[in-house]
Amino acid sequence: MTEPIAVLIVDDHKMFADALVSLLEAEVGIEVVGAVATGEEAVMLCGPTRPHVVLMDIDLPGMDGIEATREVLKVCPGAKVVGISALRDPDLLARAVTAGASGFVPKTRAADELVRAIRFASAGEIVVPEGELGPVLERLVATVKRTADVRAGLANLTPREVQILQSFADGFATDEVADRLGISPRTVRSHVESILTKLGVRSKLEAVLSGLRAGVIHLATGDEALFGQRS
Repeated sequence: MTEPIAVLIVDDHKMFADALVSLLEAEVGIEVVGAVATGEEAVMLCGPTRPHVVLMDIDLPGMDGIEATREVLKVCPGAKVVGISALRDPDLLARAVTAGASGFVPKTRAADELVRAIRFASAGEIVVPEGELGPVLERLVATVKRTADVRAGLANLTPREVQILQSFADGFATDEVADRLGISPRTVRSHVESILTKLGVRSKLEAVLSGLRAGVIHLATGDEALFGQRS
């Protein structure tokens, strides 16, 4: 039997958090391992519960969601953090990405989209609002800063790694990239690990943004921008 996706909810709005718990507990293959109201509690609970996905409210009292993301990933480096927020500030979202978030979902989105986001994040995919990959990348690319290490890492990417990074910018998931390139999903994941290591970043999304800003890859346009439009 496949292990359920363990989800930790971090949100200080109790009604919203309770609604998330009820929603996710009704989903097959998803298990809520905790719901807390602060970043400090998330860090403390992460170790014992070992969540696969952390739904992190960006706007938290005390330790905000940006710092909480960073600290949670120190304790649970294998977790995937998805930012949830009513805000659409590109600078704030870029800070979440550089802290290690795999993406974000606005609180205004439908419940089924949030569930899909959890499943995507658990599989290691980029998480953005459905149908908005291109616009999101365009807004964020100017706000994610490149360090000297990232610039050096970009120069060291192999042609295949650049091709895979471009495929993610085009909106393709791991299995789809494997099909396009005639390689196995496992090989794609191996290339992803190499890309993240070379760039010194924590997520595909941050890697894609770094590549876009450097001009190593480009934004998909028109029919290329397929992410979130497949069933």
